[in-house]
Amino acid sequence: MYIYNVTMNIEESIQGQWLSWMKEVHIPEMLETGKFTKALMSQVLVEEEMGGITYSIQYTTDSKETLQKYYAEDAERLRKKVMELFAGKFVAFRTELAIISEH
Repeated sequence: MYIYNVTMNIEESIQGQWLSWMKEVHIPEMLETGKFTKALMSQVLVEEEMGGITYSIQYTTDSKETLQKYYAEDAERLRKKVMELFAGKFVAFRTELAIISEH
């Protein structure tokens, strides 16, 4: 199992709008690609020097190959939507995690 993690720091001025959009539109669209089995959104509880509010969204997938298919088939289209709505109002970075054990 793999986790595709997207960490985003959002300007406070758009936080409510962004959070609603993520829960109602973006996360469902990510799951509708069929490449992720679940999504978990968390708020990072560390204050950032740059301000804003930070969230981590973790999408679980079955394999590295499925994640690569997401990059090739869906990532550009879905990232473009975020940029169209919230350009200049967030900073994001992405990481891939391999699950070692689950208890």
